[in-house]
Parts: sequence; C-alpha cells; structure tokens
Amino acid sequence: MIRTNNPTLTTLAIGDGANDVNMITAAHVGIGISGLEGMQAARSSDYAIGQFKFLRTLLFLHGREAYRRNAYLISYMFYKNVLFVFPMFYFGFQSVFSGTMMYDKYLYQLFNLFFTGAPIMWFGCMDLEYEK
Repeated sequence: MIRTNNPTLTTLAIGDGANDVNMITAAHVGIGISGLEGMQAARSSDYAIGQFKFLRTLLFLHGREAYRRNAYLISYMFYKNVLFVFPMFYFGFQSVFSGTMMYDKYLYQLFNLFFTGAPIMWFGCMDLEYEK
C-alpha cells in the first residue's frame, strides 16, 4: 500500500516467519530473521540476521555508514572526473582540436585503477566513523 500511494519512498520490511515472506519480497529492502518459525523469511530476504538484537546494529550503524560512504564517493567521483577532463578540454584548444592525445593510453588505465578502484576498496574496508 505504501509503495503504490507514495512511489518515491523506500520501504523496509522486517520479518521472522513464513507469514512475512510476501511482505519482505514486496518491500525495497527486506530483512529476514531466522528464528523459531523457520528459515523462510531469512531465505527470501535481502539481508538475513540471526536474532532481533542484531537489527539495531544493522539499521543504525551499517545503514548510516553505507549512506555516508556513498555520499562521499559520489562527491569524490564527480570531482575526480572534473579534474581529469578539464585539462583535456583546455588542451583541445591549444592543439586546435586536432585529436592529439594529451595523456598516454596506459595513463588512462592507471588513473582508473588507482583513482577509481582504490578509494572504493579503502572506503569499503577501512572507513568507519564510529567504533562499535
């Protein structure tokens, strides 16, 4: 009902039994808790946890951290690409748009490897604003 009335909202469903499977699969993000009623909810969910006490950590620590990391990386990718493209744009004026390459072809690949891949891996593994 929420998804049909407000399509811009993101929905979260949390369930621990077989009766919650339809709700978990209908939501944008589903969390299944394996419990006394079986594993049906955990198998049909996006995220599965073992007990209700892990729900607080999942929502308030991991959810917030993922949102914060994504915001930083989107800003980083935008400014990285601006700093990479603007020198090529200005070089085009100096070379009268002749098609001359400003950077070597290997430099393009190294740039993508070090300035696109490494920060994402570092943020994913090492960055944590709050300690547990």
